[in-house]
Amino acid sequence: MCGRYTLTATREIITENFFVNITPLYQARYNIAPSQPLLAIVSNEGNREAQFFRWGLIPSWVKDEKFTNKPINARSETVREKPFFRSAFKYRRCLIPADGFYEWQSQGKGKRKQPYCIHLPNRDLFAFAGLWEDWQGIRTCAILTREADAQMKPIHHRMPIMVPRAQYDYWLDTSNHNPTIPHDSPGLQFDKVGIAVNDPSIDSPKCLVAS
Repeated sequence: MCGRYTLTATREIITENFFVNITPLYQARYNIAPSQPLLAIVSNEGNREAQFFRWGLIPSWVKDEKFTNKPINARSETVREKPFFRSAFKYRRCLIPADGFYEWQSQGKGKRKQPYCIHLPNRDLFAFAGLWEDWQGIRTCAILTREADAQMKPIHHRMPIMVPRAQYDYWLDTSNHNPTIPHDSPGLQFDKVGIAVNDPSIDSPKCLVAS
């Protein structure tokens, strides 16, 4: 799964990597958590736009958000069939820029889980495959996940889907209602970090301090 992640790059670096204008409201984030705003990129008539979304998908047909789940992840294996995600997968896909994500490894019964920050070499930018919806004027989103690859399995059995840069436009092009879902296994690095990241109210470089 993917329940926390980082986007610490500057506006200029994000612009260079994604060819999109970034709002001056953007700030580096070290512990992005569910229900919080996140930066996502969509296609508007072939032009990329960066917008803020709320993390936790709410389909447009939901009448009251208080009485529905707000999934932060969507399983790629069933996203085409599940009513909650089916329409967004066809018509509303997005890229979610990131430079790391967190996962917690079980250390055995009675022991505290060990958090890891997982990232590309040099903390290069990448993009999660995302879906979005507009619910009563609130834009919400979820990150696609898949079964963990060999690198990830010792930490967790699921992992987020990362879209290769060469496929950014392909993923955003919703004139194709049934795209192939990327399943690349990029070379990732796994850094043990301290327990600061466990607290979603802590959003600072402290989250990345090695344990």
